[in-house]
Amino acid sequence: MKDHVKSRICKTFAELEREIKRYIHYYNHYKYQWGLKKMIPVQYRNHLLSAI
Repeated sequence: MKDHVKSRICKTFAELEREIKRYIHYYNHYKYQWGLKKMIPVQYRNHLLSAI
């Protein structure tokens, strides 16, 4: 995360918080994970829940 969040451009805590939330949303909804069968975390969670 530290390589992807542009914390140096944030001048306030609110800006930093918004940047972190943006990255978390990107990570959970758009970033494919090799360890999760090449799915994004949200897809993998839904895949596991549907198997129950």
